[in-house]
Amino acid sequence: QVQLVESGGGLVQAGGSLRLSCTASRPTFSAYAMTWFRQIPGKEREFVAAITGLGGSTYYAYYADSVKGRFTISRDNAKNTLYLQMNSLKPEDTAVYYCAATTRATIREDDMNYWGKGTLVTVSS
Repeated sequence: QVQLVESGGGLVQAGGSLRLSCTASRPTFSAYAMTWFRQIPGKEREFVAAITGLGGSTYYAYYADSVKGRFTISRDNAKNTLYLQMNSLKPEDTAVYYCAATTRATIREDDMNYWGKGTLVTVSS
């Protein structure tokens, strides 16, 4: 069992930045592909960004079109921590952000093995 705990959410003005963190409880963190999802109130949860697990010498990152060029996903396996650097934030980025872990090469929600409880990001206009 892996527990994921998100942090770093808060209130920020449009154009500002936040960095979200997701800390895993197990040192096997490096083996998991990690994904950030978000859920806007009243809407379905959506993919934000993903980063591959330890399967080679290079990690690959993937982004939703809506955040490409503004958000950066990264990981520090020594700290069992996943990050999401969010720049140039927009009011439409307001959502609860969740991190998730999977042993598979997928971004499908149903294939995620573990989920955090989420952290709220509010972007004011």
